[in-house]
Amino acid sequence: MTVRSAAAPPTPWSKSLAEPQIDPTAFVHSFSNIIGDVRIGPEVLIAPGTSIRADEGSPFHIGAGTNLQDGVIIHGLEQGRVTGEDGQSYSVWIGEDSSITHGVLVHGPAYVGKNCFIGFRSTVFNARVNDGCIVMMHCLIQDVEIPAGRYVASGSIITTQQQADRLPPVSPEDVAFAQHVVGINDALRAGYRCAANIECIAPLKQGTAMSNGHQGYAGATRLAPQVVEQVRQWLQQGYRIGTEHADERRFKTSSWRSCSPIASTHLPEVVQALEACLQEHQGEYVRLLGIDTKAKRRVGEQVIQRPGDRFTAAPATAAAAPATASPATGAARVTNSSLAPDFSQQVRQWLRQGYRVGAEVADPRRFKTGSWLSVGLPDSRHEYEVVAAIENLLSESQGDYVRLLAVDPKAKKRVGEVIIQRPPGSPTPTGQRAGTGATVSPAADGSPSSASGGSLGQQVRQWLLQGYRIGAEVADPRRFKTSSWLSVSLPSSSHEGEITQAIGQLLQESPGDYVRLIAIDPKSKRRVSEQIIQRPQGSPTPTTVNSAPAAASSVSTGASAATGGLDGAVVAQVRQLLAQGYRVGAEHADARRFKTSSWLSVSLPASQREGEVLSALASVLRDYQGEYVRLLGIDPKAKRRVLEQIIQKP
Repeated sequence: MTVRSAAAPPTPWSKSLAEPQIDPTAFVHSFSNIIGDVRIGPEVLIAPGTSIRADEGSPFHIGAGTNLQDGVIIHGLEQGRVTGEDGQSYSVWIGEDSSITHGVLVHGPAYVGKNCFIGFRSTVFNARVNDGCIVMMHCLIQDVEIPAGRYVASGSIITTQQQADRLPPVSPEDVAFAQHVVGINDALRAGYRCAANIECIAPLKQGTAMSNGHQGYAGATRLAPQVVEQVRQWLQQGYRIGTEHADERRFKTSSWRSCSPIASTHLPEVVQALEACLQEHQGEYVRLLGIDTKAKRRVGEQVIQRPGDRFTAAPATAAAAPATASPATGAARVTNSSLAPDFSQQVRQWLRQGYRVGAEVADPRRFKTGSWLSVGLPDSRHEYEVVAAIENLLSESQGDYVRLLAVDPKAKKRVGEVIIQRPPGSPTPTGQRAGTGATVSPAADGSPSSASGGSLGQQVRQWLLQGYRIGAEVADPRRFKTSSWLSVSLPSSSHEGEITQAIGQLLQESPGDYVRLIAIDPKSKRRVSEQIIQRPQGSPTPTTVNSAPAAASSVSTGASAATGGLDGAVVAQVRQLLAQGYRVGAEHADARRFKTSSWLSVSLPASQREGEVLSALASVLRDYQGEYVRLLGIDPKAKRRVLEQIIQKP
């Protein structure tokens, strides 16, 4: 079918005669109208009866994987723009994997984010609907910004920001429904493209079912369905397909050899060539390559055969394997995913949040020094492709540590890390199976000085609510005595879950070290609080106080009951406060006052000399034996406290 598209007409505000830009993998029905500077991304479906006119306001952006259903109208005012995710100005921006359903009107300036659902005959005008929102039928969204992940009930009229802010969050059932609609329309897009391709439609007309249910391929094959799908996508994007093979010796040194080149761009011929390569190199590793011939570079790699995979003829029905077929093998066999369900869920969550998923590996020697090696994963938004690549990585890196990364492509920084594989015999976190690193647990020695997940989460939450960033430091017993702490990188995130997850990994990786958390004020770029959350086995352990209020909570006491002297951690803390230019103070409270948080101040010398301060502090501990004593760090310029730490308990 011929797509109805045209340049924008010449007008006083636009004389560029801009034309639509349509990705070759998109399907645009001929009964739709597209005019002007409309940018349609990969795998988009434009259904019949759709009108997209960028003749007044422009440009328009339609993100990858989005579907615009029958009767959708998109137009924009000549004035007014929104900022797209690429930082440029648009009259209308619609993000990736969104569903704009039957009869919807989107009138610019308007922004619809990723993974959104806009229900039948709803209107979005001069508004911003952020990622993950679900707007049901017959709604009006005007002059407001809908926060991410909100639900708008059918018939709602949202025209004030107060109404928008009070909208409820979407439920898991709503999210599943929206994703189902995207999946259905993606299948329709593939079906329409198949119907326009004689090679694809001929077997169907002859009564031959598509053997593996794959979009655009109708022949019997022994390749896994995910492999065929990957090949199809690369061909549609204009890439060439290549293959490489390696025996076990060459695989270990990554010395791959190229197979016979595949010059064809027709899917059946490419699949046939792949099968021939697998048959020729049975007992070896074989990997699939996507090659950008213009840039002369690889765009993707995927291992599709390993030693031990048997490449035998498959019956015609075997290709109808469900989507759980292992993507890591060239044989058409169904296996359960080797990736644990909770990690699959983590990958799914990161992809929904718009993050890219990366990976790193380290042998035990590199793991001890934190020298991780990056591993390429496909730059894909499809969960099954990413999970398949991770499974390949786990199989290829047995005996190594493997961790997943969530990367924010806009900020170009990591937002999450999780260890998903540990070598046999490595320390396993308490209460978890080997390979997990997703939760915070007490230290392996079970010392009471190790923060439990609950109290630690509360402290992290409190610091994040105050706008602080969280850092961490570690020290072995020798470094601890000299206060020579080593900094450890934590994700620069404001999400409590990501921070506690990273702290949990740190505790697991440092079982014999001291670990402390640091609250950092990003504006003044200085520390405002510190808290030791783990001590090695055999080190002095403080007495915990479960009834302490949040403002006075602490995980360590600085007084040694046996000697009445100062603990090394307290000495190091005082030294650090003085080095940062802070004053040191103290307060005490008996059991009754402690319960009501009615602390009494104690005079300490206003000195910057460590010896004088420590001597005075030791006198305070002797004078108030049997009471609580806490150490204060005071910023004399801002006239506020930067630290409160209980150093003695009854």
